[in-house]
Amino acid sequence: MDEISDKIRSLRKENNLTLKELSEKTGLSISFLSQVENGTSSLAITSLKKIADALNVSINTFFGSFQSHNFLIKSEDQCKFKIEGSNTEYMLLSGEFSERSLEALIVYIQPEETHGHQFNHPGEEFVYVLEGAITVNIDGKEYLTKAGDSIHYPSKLPHFWVNPLKQKTKILTVLTPVIF
Repeated sequence: MDEISDKIRSLRKENNLTLKELSEKTGLSISFLSQVENGTSSLAITSLKKIADALNVSINTFFGSFQSHNFLIKSEDQCKFKIEGSNTEYMLLSGEFSERSLEALIVYIQPEETHGHQFNHPGEEFVYVLEGAITVNIDGKEYLTKAGDSIHYPSKLPHFWVNPLKQKTKILTVLTPVIF
């Protein structure tokens, strides 16, 4: 957590922004941003994306472990990673090139856990369940999506995922806009 907290504080200062100005750009409260910078609050991926956008950097700036500069992503080059404060695991599948608009990921959601919180953003999401099941809540309506099922929806609608099982669920998701 300290690494990300330090990078956020450093980038904010490089951009000559106060916490209040960063709050206005992100829609996140000043107190929350202060807690994040001090390492006393965990950070959801959506909040980190808002901060990255406000600081005019890629979200990859906060994760030094994986960078792909190829169209082909070999299986031996794929690695799982976690966002601090979350048990969800991610594996990037997308190549890296300018003006990329799709993000492809394998996401592993732990047993009986909620992935993220209800939020919305521009773009769309496609989810294919490889193993297990998830309940996808879209604008208050629940869709039980089992292994072999897929769901595709506009992400401007408030949404979140829940793994209702006592086993890890593995999904393939392709979404816009690019997160990582």
